[in-house]
Amino acid sequence: MTVPSLTLNNGTTIPQIGLGTSPLTDDEVERSILIATELGYRHIDTAAKYGNEVGVGRGIRRSGVDRAELFVTTKLDGGYQGDDRAIAGLDAALKRLDLDYVDLLLIHWPLPAKDQFVSTWRTFEKLLEQGKARAIGVSNFKPAHLQKLLDQTAVVPAVNQIQLSPQIPRDEQRRFNAEHGIVTEAYSPISAGNDLLTSPVLAQLGEVHGKSPAQIVLRWHVQLGNVAIPKSTSRQRLAQNIDVFDFELNDAELLALDRLSIGAPAGVDSDVSGH
Repeated sequence: MTVPSLTLNNGTTIPQIGLGTSPLTDDEVERSILIATELGYRHIDTAAKYGNEVGVGRGIRRSGVDRAELFVTTKLDGGYQGDDRAIAGLDAALKRLDLDYVDLLLIHWPLPAKDQFVSTWRTFEKLLEQGKARAIGVSNFKPAHLQKLLDQTAVVPAVNQIQLSPQIPRDEQRRFNAEHGIVTEAYSPISAGNDLLTSPVLAQLGEVHGKSPAQIVLRWHVQLGNVAIPKSTSRQRLAQNIDVFDFELNDAELLALDRLSIGAPAGVDSDVSGH
């Protein structure tokens, strides 16, 4: 299975479906990466806060996949915010991953109360120049946070990774991202843990297309132009999550999914977020 890629604003390409790894342990994530890469995954998402970068690195090495074929993301959280703190943060992450560079480095949360994400972003720009990250971006940023970066720094974020699903579509954030050439990446893209996948709408569309409810949701992301990083340790589900490029939802079907929206939860700005 070959997953299509999107082109980021600096010319780097990112596979549109990736492997989420929170809250897997080192051993769990190593096994998951071995299965995922065998199935065709080439995009792996982790973070310093997940505590599994060592396992990600082991999985990458054991997979036998050439490093140049993989797209690896990590994130630095609040402890690395402020002037140049991200330099040591990324160096430590690269050591845990046993990699020379990451393909995408993200600020994990804006933490506006600390008011350090602008200085942190300037440090990210240095890391980009040094080649330790091929692209830089953010996670959990709202339009106001992004606008502050656009006004005060030189590099436009390549990606904004946010919680996003048909139930939580975040239309305003997606529009802002698109207007500024920022790719929207969805974590919790199939809303695991709530009742989205039991929706009669998804069951009906699954019957029409011969796909699972999760595959219908991931196809919605693909057609909206999102990158999605569903997480699983099940071979069957990993295979299903990547098998969403052989059918298409029509306009009426996309609208039916849009109508599943329940609004957006609060509280994604905090460093105590589950993601």
